[in-house]
Amino acid sequence: MKITIQDTEHLHEAARAFLAATEGKGTCFAFYAPMGAGKTTFIKAVCEELGVTDVITSPTFAIVNEYTDGEGQPIYHFDFYRIKRQEELLDMGADEYFYSGCKCFMEWPELVEDALPDDVVKVSITVEPDGSRVVEV
Repeated sequence: MKITIQDTEHLHEAARAFLAATEGKGTCFAFYAPMGAGKTTFIKAVCEELGVTDVITSPTFAIVNEYTDGEGQPIYHFDFYRIKRQEELLDMGADEYFYSGCKCFMEWPELVEDALPDDVVKVSITVEPDGSRVVEV
C-alpha cells in the first residue's frame, strides 16, 4: 500500500488512510526514512487521528514518549537514533512496550532491527523530487 502526501495540508488525510490500511495488521510500526523525511510529523498526525491531545514531540532524548489516545489507551512513540547497543533496549524494558498490545510507533528502527518484534509492520517514507512524501507499508 502506498500513500502520497503532496503537502502538509493533506497530512491528516494520509494519516487516516494509513490507519484504515493498517487496521488489524499489528500494533508495532517501524518507520524507515532518512533524516528530515517527516517521520515525526507523520507519526504526530497519526496520533492526532487516534485522538491524542497531548503535545506530540520527537522522543530523541527520552527515547520513548507515552501519549493517551481518544479511548484512554497508551500509545508509545520511540526514537532509537541515540541507541548504541541492543542491551539498552533490554535495560529500558522495550519488550514490555512491544508486547503490551498498545500501539508503538518507532523511528530509526534499523538501529535495533534484531530486537524488533517478528510481527512489526514496516513503513517507509521517501521524499520525492517534487517534495511530496510517499508512505509505503
